[in-house]
Amino acid sequence: MVVVTDTSPINYLILTEYVDVLPDLHGEVVIPQAVAWELRDPRTPERVRRWIAVPPIWCSIRRPHGPADPALADLGDGEREAILLCQELGADALLTDDTEAYDAARAKGIAVIRTLALLERAALQGLLDLSTALTRLQATTFYAPAQVMHAMLARYATQNPPRPPEPK
Repeated sequence: MVVVTDTSPINYLILTEYVDVLPDLHGEVVIPQAVAWELRDPRTPERVRRWIAVPPIWCSIRRPHGPADPALADLGDGEREAILLCQELGADALLTDDTEAYDAARAKGIAVIRTLALLERAALQGLLDLSTALTRLQATTFYAPAQVMHAMLARYATQNPPRPPEPK
């Protein structure tokens, strides 16, 4: 399975120290060249710049080779390259939190995964604790309405009821 990410999801996964769930959930992750440049920007947190300087083996940095798509002209470089790469590679999904990129990808039939949905899926597979993940996410610049996070935690609790203590 191959996913392409724009800047926001990979940035927040690195900052929250959950980036290593990506290969468990998706196998290969492709980062567009424009996104790699954004992650290397001096204003980007140092932890993120260190990570992108030596990406793990399950992550590749690529440029789209096809022609520009006028329908994507209003998007940022990273979002535009991510959608083009999804199409060129036949990727399984696009990771983005950008509303315009989400809408453009969906209009092209591309499956889209947002950071919160990715964290929830990772929690359901036992890869992380959702409450801890959301707390770490809130310590960054990430924003989601409180009711969205509360709903996620409630949904997770009903799907993963606490286990009784093991008998002695």
